[in-house]
Amino acid sequence: MSSHKWHWLHSPITGGVLLVVAAMIALLWANIAPDHYHHVWHHTLWEHSSGFSDKIQQINLHKIANEFLMAIFFFFIGLEIKRELLDGELSSIQKAALPLFAALGGVIVPASIYYAMNAGLPTANGWGIPMATDIAFALGVLAIVGSRVPVTLKVFLSALAIGDDLMAVIVIAIFYTEQIFMNELIAGLLGLAILGIANRMGVRNRMFYYGIGLCVVWMSFLASGVHATVAGVAVAFTIPSRREISMSSYLDKAKALLKGLEAERECDEDVLSKHAIKTLKKVKSLSYQAANPLQLKEDALHPISTLFIVPFFALGNAGVIIDGSMLNELTNPIVLGIAAGLIVGKPLGIFLFTKLLIALKWGSLPSGVTWTHVIGAGFLAGIGFTMSLFITDLAFANPEHQVIAKVAVFVASLISGLIGYILLIRAKPIA
Repeated sequence: MSSHKWHWLHSPITGGVLLVVAAMIALLWANIAPDHYHHVWHHTLWEHSSGFSDKIQQINLHKIANEFLMAIFFFFIGLEIKRELLDGELSSIQKAALPLFAALGGVIVPASIYYAMNAGLPTANGWGIPMATDIAFALGVLAIVGSRVPVTLKVFLSALAIGDDLMAVIVIAIFYTEQIFMNELIAGLLGLAILGIANRMGVRNRMFYYGIGLCVVWMSFLASGVHATVAGVAVAFTIPSRREISMSSYLDKAKALLKGLEAERECDEDVLSKHAIKTLKKVKSLSYQAANPLQLKEDALHPISTLFIVPFFALGNAGVIIDGSMLNELTNPIVLGIAAGLIVGKPLGIFLFTKLLIALKWGSLPSGVTWTHVIGAGFLAGIGFTMSLFITDLAFANPEHQVIAKVAVFVASLISGLIGYILLIRAKPIA
């Protein structure tokens, strides 16, 4: 009963709704009380004159959201990517070829369209903005469509979005790192090496990974100039992903331990005997040994990421002032590049690259999926939102460019999502 009661925590619809609510609150807040909005998010909460990094010397809510909480979000994304690579839809060339190739098309085409419209301008660096997919929004819309589309389409879109996230991390690490401080980067890489060696040696203590990951890897990457979100993904790849004991061994040992509790069967007291407590602790430890640490952490972080981190990020980044002057920016190269990239480039790139792979006979459409489904999923992938807003702050130092880009992301994501929803709701399933 309890598992059904809380199933909504893992529903993609819940995450999508909270994201919309957070964005709407941010927009209203910023337009009704702009000074208050800016003060709340950019007021210095803690300042240190000399420290490990200028990013750490002055802490405000905006930095907490973008540098710390988003690193945790990307840690969660990294766990998803690793699981898919090991045991999921990306675990073999046959499974991974189609969604990864489709994701590649969904990155190259929109980025190329944006760059073509901004070539030679100071805004050309924003080419990464329309290449991103907001997996929470995209899967949320797909969940609303429900049984009208085959389950295999959700699997395809999920794998595509995860491939998209992986490419986004690579792009952020390579193209949106302005300056690298090698000493700090080496310290972070050494921390990763320690975690990797510990994994190989069978260390499974979660606090060890969290401690080294936070105090060494995250802080070193933050100080090095490489965005701290890259550290989140890198640390995720060091998390153990294999069970310590087999399920058969677990069942045998657990049965033996539980058999020792038979004497406690008739006990109605809330205070247990020392023997019972000791046995229950052994069962708990045994259960952890039989579980996959990577899956446990991913499951624990899912509601935290979906219900808190992403909405909190949207609340702190979606607050842009929209007035009549925005109409004058409709022909701005930033707006045209982002709109064309997300609304046209995403579905076009995904469709063309999927078509090419199948034409080369390197893959085939998932069971029950039609080309209309692929195009509809391509439009859903054009919902950039969270990732696009995140890359916007990395791409542009000019606040005016940031505001224009964020408004373009809002509008383009809304249009792309609506088109995708209409296409999928009207798509005829394969008989």
